[in-house]
Amino acid sequence: MKTSLLILFLLPLLTLAQNKTDHQVTIKGVLIDEQSKPIPFGTVTLHQKSDSVMVTGSISDEAGKFELRSKPGSFWLKVTVVSYQDRRIPAIQVVDKTIDLGKLILKATTKRLDEVIVKGERSQMELSLDKRIFNVGKDLANAGGTAVDILSNVPSVAVDAEGNVSLRGSNSVRILIDGKPSGLVSLKGGSGLQQLQGSSIERVEVITNPSARYEAEGMGGIINIVLKKEHKEGINGSFDLITGYPSNFGVAANVNYRRKNLNFFVNYTASYRNTPGRSSLYQELYRNDTTFITQQNSTNRLKGLNNSARAGLDYFFDSKNVLTASYTWRLSKGKRFADIVYRDFQFTTNNLRSTTNRTQDETETEPNSEYALTYKRTFAREGHELTADVRYLDNWESSDQYFNQQTFQADGITASAPATLQRSLNDETEKQFLVQIDYIRPFSKNGKIEAGLRSSSRDMTNDYSVTQRADNGSWTPLPGLTNDFLYEERINAAYAIIGNKARKLSYQAGLRAEMTDVTTTLRQTNDVNPRHYANLFPSVHVTYDLPRQHALQLSYSRRIRRPQYNDLSPFMTFSDNRNFWSGNPNLNPEFTNAFEIGHIKYFNKGSISSSVYYRHTDNKILSIRRVNDQGFSTTRPENLAGEHSYGAEFAGSYSPFTWWKLDGSFNFFRAVTNGSNLDVNYQSDTYSWFTRMISRFTVWKSTDIQLRGNYEAPQQTPQGRRKALATLDLSVSKDLFNNNGTLTLNVLDVFNSRRFRSITEGPNFYAESSSQFRLRQFNLTLSYRLRQAKKKVKEGAEGEF
Repeated sequence: MKTSLLILFLLPLLTLAQNKTDHQVTIKGVLIDEQSKPIPFGTVTLHQKSDSVMVTGSISDEAGKFELRSKPGSFWLKVTVVSYQDRRIPAIQVVDKTIDLGKLILKATTKRLDEVIVKGERSQMELSLDKRIFNVGKDLANAGGTAVDILSNVPSVAVDAEGNVSLRGSNSVRILIDGKPSGLVSLKGGSGLQQLQGSSIERVEVITNPSARYEAEGMGGIINIVLKKEHKEGINGSFDLITGYPSNFGVAANVNYRRKNLNFFVNYTASYRNTPGRSSLYQELYRNDTTFITQQNSTNRLKGLNNSARAGLDYFFDSKNVLTASYTWRLSKGKRFADIVYRDFQFTTNNLRSTTNRTQDETETEPNSEYALTYKRTFAREGHELTADVRYLDNWESSDQYFNQQTFQADGITASAPATLQRSLNDETEKQFLVQIDYIRPFSKNGKIEAGLRSSSRDMTNDYSVTQRADNGSWTPLPGLTNDFLYEERINAAYAIIGNKARKLSYQAGLRAEMTDVTTTLRQTNDVNPRHYANLFPSVHVTYDLPRQHALQLSYSRRIRRPQYNDLSPFMTFSDNRNFWSGNPNLNPEFTNAFEIGHIKYFNKGSISSSVYYRHTDNKILSIRRVNDQGFSTTRPENLAGEHSYGAEFAGSYSPFTWWKLDGSFNFFRAVTNGSNLDVNYQSDTYSWFTRMISRFTVWKSTDIQLRGNYEAPQQTPQGRRKALATLDLSVSKDLFNNNGTLTLNVLDVFNSRRFRSITEGPNFYAESSSQFRLRQFNLTLSYRLRQAKKKVKEGAEGEF
């Protein structure tokens, strides 16, 4: 019993990091049910015949396939899957060859299991050489949160005050949902993930140096969010009720039903949030030997009602042909209220000149639809498969904003200018069509070739106008602030990969070709900006298995960051009429060559991975802030000459006792940025680091306590520096209803310290800013599992898995 927790913890990794010898033998097979349907996620363990000690283990993949490696000897094998009867293969004589056990048929259990005793649980963070897997459900602080909350605490990932996601310090990262593009990360970038409730997410995969099979988009790598979907026979699912303060109310249901050839799944979430936020800005403007000072304070509150439904089905024509169809619908309605107070001084803050009050009242509606159809064919030879995917995204966003502004003299009573009322209308649409085909064919025991084609088209529009009400009540357009922006994107790609293994050395080399056509048009002024370019993106991955459960990998890939819709749109935000943000229609793509050396070591009570990486970037895209003589700032992305970044990263899991688990990561990096092509002063050489640690304790009976801490060190930028950020989250959970339910209380940002602070400097200004888009949050979540037994350690239990 005392060793079984460690055994299951290591199962997903054993096939990668077994102790290698010169005479390793492969044992493989396929798990199927009585209807010849594959059984995924089954536990397969190999035991010594003499003393029943477990030698190694594995978990079957989605096609039911498993593979073990062992030295020669006499063994017996056991298969365990929830909702199926255990099966034993009593005598296996392992010699110096591959043993194919063929199809192993498992019988479904006839009675409902009230509790399944498993002597261990999946690690919160699973490590492999090319990616890390963050199992969302194991982090108690995620209960009641959104996808943004989850990403904020994934190793190597950071989310800023505007919801922008970065990976290893790079804000050029590709975010996928179930391995494909999604409307949640399109119109609004990563900030759209605030609409996705965390209870719908199964895991997050972080791929820092992707191979050629993935899109070349994303300099920092790829973050893949995998949503929940079960495959077990019968009906099963999970349900969540959420309440919190500030207001956070939600319900979620993830239900799956499988019978014979048909598997049906549906996910539904509804949430209401009333989220407060605040920000401040201190700015000094230098003009004609005079210093003009502005102190700006803003409070805002976002009320949002979000509904999301995802439904689909898997149809198994037979054990080798599966068709999956799904539809996703989302509707978000929000109201944003903001109050901004500008206080203007001359020379010192003791010399107040005027005060300006500005209010914002915004109504926003976002309906989104997504259609997907996937076909997968597996062939007789193991690993030989074909996958075809077609999907269509139809997104829309409508925003209606009113701004009221009044300026007073220093006494705060006498108006120095008439009050103004302005209105901003913004309608955005997106339609995207994607077709992708992937083919894998083995040509030897460990060798295989992969190839694929991908074609995507995306059309986006933005109808934008700003008007001001005159004294007679009519509305007059403001000059330069009314136009239609059109964005058309066509990307066609093809790739090929070859991989093989020779004794302890595995290699994979690939090449991806992409042709890109992007055209932007300002309809009113007929400004057309076409972009056409074709690029090759090679990738190489080499892995060497070392003795004593070590493995080493060297990888290289070339990546691109194409300017997206928001990067190119020239329209400026209007909520703050002194600080404007916009895109840059003349922006060019940036290219990165990424190199990485990774290492993994497994030991009795945990594992640790380490990596050293280098990235060289040309045409680095970075936001530059400029201030005019009136003290009004504009911030937009620009192409800097380039950047060199170096780093070392460590991530690991350790379980000193069965009741105590630790997961953590540490990233140290240096970034040298050169923007001298724009201004000789736009340069920086910074050393920085960030770390994350989770400590989870099991106390009393079925009660867990968790502490989660994050720290981001200060960092220099070409225009100044970002200050340090530190947060601490606290969570407590208790199992209820015979272990079918869990009640979780969490406090996010215990010390209310999640504030993004920066200093920006230019030739004529100095500015300090601070923003906090989410204040301390209390959440209480009740989860109930229907025929989904929680894998829980039970002290003193007898037997095996």
